[in-house]
Amino acid sequence: MSKATFDPTLYNKSNNEPFSQVLDKHLSRRHFVKSGLGLGAMTAFAGMGLTACGSDNSATPKPVEPTIPVPPSKSSAKLNFTSVPGARLDAVVVPEGYSAQVLAPWGTPLNSKAAPWKADGSNSADDQANAVGMHHDGMHFFPLNNAANDGLLCINHEYIDEMALHPNGPTVDATSKLRTLVDEVRKEINAHGVTVVRIKLVNNQWEVVTNDNYNRRFTGASVFDIAGPLAYSPLLETRYSPDGSQARGTLNNCGNGYTPWGTYLTCEENWPEYFVNRGTLSRDQARIGISKTTTRYGWDDLAGQDEERLDEFGRFDITPKGVSALDDYRNEANGHGYIVEIDPYNPTSRAVKRTALGRFRHEGCTFGKLTEGKPVVFYSGHDARFEYIYKFVSAAVWDAKDANSSNRLQTGNKYMDEGTLYVAKFNENGGGVWLPLTLNSQTTDGKTLGDSFATLGELIINTAGAADLVGATPMDRPEWCAVDPFTGSVYLTLTNNSKRTEANPANPRLKNNFGHIIRWDEGDKDTEFSWDIFVFGSPSDGNADTNLSGLTDINQFASPDGLAFDKRGILWVQTDNSAKEVADKTNDQMLAIVPSTLVDAQQKPLPVRQNNQMELKRFFVGPNDCEVTGFAISPDYTSMFANIQHPANWPYSSNAAEATPTGQVIRPRSATVIIRKLDGKEVAV
Repeated sequence: MSKATFDPTLYNKSNNEPFSQVLDKHLSRRHFVKSGLGLGAMTAFAGMGLTACGSDNSATPKPVEPTIPVPPSKSSAKLNFTSVPGARLDAVVVPEGYSAQVLAPWGTPLNSKAAPWKADGSNSADDQANAVGMHHDGMHFFPLNNAANDGLLCINHEYIDEMALHPNGPTVDATSKLRTLVDEVRKEINAHGVTVVRIKLVNNQWEVVTNDNYNRRFTGASVFDIAGPLAYSPLLETRYSPDGSQARGTLNNCGNGYTPWGTYLTCEENWPEYFVNRGTLSRDQARIGISKTTTRYGWDDLAGQDEERLDEFGRFDITPKGVSALDDYRNEANGHGYIVEIDPYNPTSRAVKRTALGRFRHEGCTFGKLTEGKPVVFYSGHDARFEYIYKFVSAAVWDAKDANSSNRLQTGNKYMDEGTLYVAKFNENGGGVWLPLTLNSQTTDGKTLGDSFATLGELIINTAGAADLVGATPMDRPEWCAVDPFTGSVYLTLTNNSKRTEANPANPRLKNNFGHIIRWDEGDKDTEFSWDIFVFGSPSDGNADTNLSGLTDINQFASPDGLAFDKRGILWVQTDNSAKEVADKTNDQMLAIVPSTLVDAQQKPLPVRQNNQMELKRFFVGPNDCEVTGFAISPDYTSMFANIQHPANWPYSSNAAEATPTGQVIRPRSATVIIRKLDGKEVAV
């Protein structure tokens, strides 16, 4: 999530054993001495690599002592660029021999219904409904006709900056402080969601293809189908959708994913703040963070306006007001908090919310390594302090022919509507177990989830509450996930957690302000895995108890956030830094490393540590005050796409590396940056 929308008061307050204590016990088992443990001892532990475990068939599986797995293969990629220096500029920085182009900034028209973007912020709500949304985030490139120079870019739009979106910010009544202009609020709703835009490479420059049939927007007002256990559920019945089959809008679309059958996955993250219940919060509303006083942007202020259509503003007030759910919008928020599947290749299709994958503050959705005849696995983190890591295992087994399906959303029904949702519990022996979230799953007090939830749908509505009850491990803000295409190892960013108060050898900082990346390997059963810490964020001048990975000026980072592998096995790490120790030295950035090549003499995987930290290289630095987020790459690896969110005073021109002149103030626009080598060859290698 963007630090601009992060609410530090909202976090898991369960009493489940936190990851810090798990790590402490993990090292205690190996007779480490907590006091006085320095970098040498820490890196000795880090060199132990990954471990594995087994489990029995009980409702809460117990791991056996782990063994060390060997990667089945490794990448041949070699990073062939020099780390760029940290920078504090109103411009991007790329390695020598590269170019950086601005593409599809906020407000770019998708068709002739939208007026050109106006630098004074005066574009209308209808313009915005037909133009690229605001605050770009996760994205993916879908080639057309297998071409590397022609395709569809799907872009998430996480939230809005009202001061930039309107000429003078939002208009409010001087006395009541309530919103007054319908078109402004509609514009804000339309700036949310997802953009699908066709782009082509022409004369070594990428261009938006305006008025293309593939171009379209999904906004905070679009209609979505509901699939999975909550389809047609009474829990989703509203005045707008009496049968519970549809939901309106997708909000706070942060991380993303894609499927093996060619669809896009957008993830609804900090959606609770868009709704308000001014009565008594239900159990799930209190757990997930629904407000009792206000909505994030005050959209419900305009409820009842003469210009309001189909309760478009009133639906954000979910206070029960009528006799039943069919009389009000008490269930409106129940249609949010999901993984949403979009078929970019079918511009007439309606997107689908996949409820079987759980309802929480989703940050990304990544499928595991595919095996013919085995289930398809998806991973997702819940981005808040002390929240959990989840996986979904499909009931259907993978059929490679489905990769070429012509009915892609139907294929999504096959793999994403039926299966088992699990939550992770990390154990101190380097192993872990996936705890199933089913009605017969055992809770920590010896009961079952069925004693707390009447139906599976009710459980999914309160996924995080169910995870509390089974004893999942609270983590340090789980964010994006990525799977190594060679080893199948899973990597996930834990961006930071300043609420951590107990230091230990694996997190030897009083507060985890810098974050780290954890990785795991699946075991032979769906319920077992093994884990280690791949890299710790830190300033280069951190002491031995802070700079646990031995980072230097060429790769120091904090708050890892966006994460993606390309098919060459290169891992791309993006940051949303809020730690002054690093932020004073460089803007947010993107780094690269090839994890499968970090092995010891026995070919066992290694984490990043002092003697191999130079393998982690800084590839890109964003402009002042931005977050670098979202990753995509063309099939021939010659064009890399990264998003710049909420820059301060950028972009000045189509050349992303051209700095805004000193003293000149421009209306900032989030945008996609395309990075290419001047010689046209593959990037990074």
